[in-house]
Amino acid sequence: MPGGRALVGAAATLALLAAWEAASRGGLASPRFLPAPSTVLATLGAMIAERDLLWHAGVSTLRVWAAFGLAAAMAVPIGLAMGSFRWVGAALEPIVDFIRYLPVPALVPLSIIWFGVGEETKIFLLWLGTFFQLVLLVADDVRRVPQEFHEIAMTVGAPGWRRLTDVALPAMSPTLVDNMRITLGWCWTYLIIAEIVAADSGLGFVIWQARRFFQTPEVMAGVVAIGIIGLATDQAIRALHRRRFGYLAR
Repeated sequence: MPGGRALVGAAATLALLAAWEAASRGGLASPRFLPAPSTVLATLGAMIAERDLLWHAGVSTLRVWAAFGLAAAMAVPIGLAMGSFRWVGAALEPIVDFIRYLPVPALVPLSIIWFGVGEETKIFLLWLGTFFQLVLLVADDVRRVPQEFHEIAMTVGAPGWRRLTDVALPAMSPTLVDNMRITLGWCWTYLIIAEIVAADSGLGFVIWQARRFFQTPEVMAGVVAIGIIGLATDQAIRALHRRRFGYLAR
């Protein structure tokens, strides 16, 4: 079945690329605004060979993973506390709900005032777009753990902190990994915003520079590079999830 889904996905992707290529080559869309996939792929190869695109991709990947790692390290314990203790949730949820609705681009000026124009600002903006979403997902995961699990742990005399680490956390791990995979994707969506802040490296910087000179193939090549990295990461995490929690599919 997984092989069948992969074939269907590959066929759908090829069909979309073929339609895109035909639209661009046939004059239905201007190549200046929508270059053909073959042009984008050729540009991507040239940028890898001549313009250090792989290095820029590595810089962006490090930034995303640094921000996401910080967000996850903070969100998991705080979310556990919010979902397990009503008074913690009552105190923090209004604050988290308020901040998570703030548009990240609107906070760029404040982030520059607070952190300057170095790496700290870029990491902060990526963290900002991830942490407040993830912490609520973690709290919801905790609340979905069946109450019977906690009652059994209390019956055998497990203290409160052991019910969190030995009962709630293992029970919620499958959905936690899935939610972290999803929020990692959200983190990538804020990359352009983070890397236009006095940046001289990264895929966001490459895309923004190409935009200034109306180099549409270069812009799309940068976007495709982000998509490829995101797809590869997503599939890798999915594979690890299936391997670690394979019993869920039985």
